[in-house]
Amino acid sequence: MDLSIKPIKPKKISDQAFDQIRELIYRGKLKPGDKMLAERELALAMQVSRSTVRDAIQRLVTMGLVVQKQGHGTFVTAFDSKEGTTLFKMMQSQDATIDDLLEVRMGLECNAAALAARRADRDDIKAMDLAIEEMKKEIDSGRLGTAADTSFHMAIAYAAKNPLQIMIMRDFYDYLFHGIRTSLEDLYMDGENIDTIFKQHLNIIDAIKARDSDRAQGAMNTHIGFVVQFYRKRTL
Repeated sequence: MDLSIKPIKPKKISDQAFDQIRELIYRGKLKPGDKMLAERELALAMQVSRSTVRDAIQRLVTMGLVVQKQGHGTFVTAFDSKEGTTLFKMMQSQDATIDDLLEVRMGLECNAAALAARRADRDDIKAMDLAIEEMKKEIDSGRLGTAADTSFHMAIAYAAKNPLQIMIMRDFYDYLFHGIRTSLEDLYMDGENIDTIFKQHLNIIDAIKARDSDRAQGAMNTHIGFVVQFYRKRTL
């Protein structure tokens, strides 16, 4: 009987340091534009050598997740309206519309929700719960910003346990909520929309917690479909 069992390889310390910092960025605990701890402070916090931290940061620089500014430190990469993201450049070169973008987002996020229902661990669920709590606080204060919304969807992408899914979704949200923010900002100005969006998010997380992939996928489909219809009506 072939079980395709493979030898377990010990993970390098530098890989663990890289994974930990990358996770903080992907989960939104380190946000675009945030200044990271100095190399020495990171090394002390992680109880590793400075060369280990330096190696991890260089990998993050190569991925475009952080940028080093001479004499100022290391920062989480923020959206640059002049340079744009890879997605921003692709949108321009292919003459694609926001409608095209949202159609692709539909496929990516529905798939992520289905995978998250099967793969999410306790940390993933906790991250989603925290994002929901933040949304509730914003709603109680009479608003709903994009930060909590982004954190929620990125938590789902992370729970899918697919590194490409995570990177693609981060690019999507940089573009959606920074590059074309004015195109969708009206979505968060209407009280009825806010209530609808919050309920949709609750339906998504409930399905993920229940480990129901089909229901999670359907709940995400309903949510993204709502955004698509809002945009299409707005552009008529």
